[in-house]
Amino acid sequence: MNEKTRYEIMKTREFLKGYHAEDAGAEETDQQQKLSSIPCLQAARGTAATSLPADYTSLSFSGNIMELIGGRESRRNYADAPLSLLELSFLLWCTQGIRRFAGHKNPVTFRNVPSAGSRHAFETFLFVNQVEGLKKAVYHYLPKTHELELWEDRSDFDAELTDALCGQQFAASAPVLFVWASIPYRMEWRYGLKAAKYLLIDAGHICENLYLACESIGCSTCAVGAYDQDRMDDLLGFPPGPSAEKNYICTVYAAPVGRQASSPVQEV
Repeated sequence: MNEKTRYEIMKTREFLKGYHAEDAGAEETDQQQKLSSIPCLQAARGTAATSLPADYTSLSFSGNIMELIGGRESRRNYADAPLSLLELSFLLWCTQGIRRFAGHKNPVTFRNVPSAGSRHAFETFLFVNQVEGLKKAVYHYLPKTHELELWEDRSDFDAELTDALCGQQFAASAPVLFVWASIPYRMEWRYGLKAAKYLLIDAGHICENLYLACESIGCSTCAVGAYDQDRMDDLLGFPPGPSAEKNYICTVYAAPVGRQASSPVQEV
């Protein structure tokens, strides 16, 4: 191992650690300086929006928590069948659904997943291939109103999406691909340079909820961390980085979802 690689490994490992005594002398965060934060939700574009059903009593749920955790698998092949809009709605509610708001000057959301300081710095985007009631296109989830807004009205993203996913066609061709993008400043406002660590922890909370929610309704998913950052961000129309702008947004995580195949190939 050369010295440059050793240095980069050491630096990355330090990133994993928590607070240190010397942190007390660091520059105050924007919250400590009593500066206003940016909104806790990304504003809608004003494009066509689809209301999502919110009554999940008609869904067929299976398993108790022990069975769901015991049955959780990363699955990379899916039945050739569309998801229902109700199933997609349920998965969105489980992963980013809002329970309530709190605060006035700098409001926050309390959701179905935990987040450091309740900052919830993630936005959910969907590449939809097969969902009943939705045309093939790119969508953005609006958790406040539990709606999907049309982010980009295009159906020819297959090749570009596969390319952005480093050739993982199983993910690009799934009925729907969840892509979680972060607006880092929401977290940085409170935690400063520690924000990146908490953002990545939050990403794990979101994706695990997706795994368990999928398992409960007979769907499958597989967490995807291997993607081309520039190509995925460009595909979603995000400005290129690096950037210290408060409204900067970038892709962090992804997961395809489909109905469980009759003989699924099970991975880790």
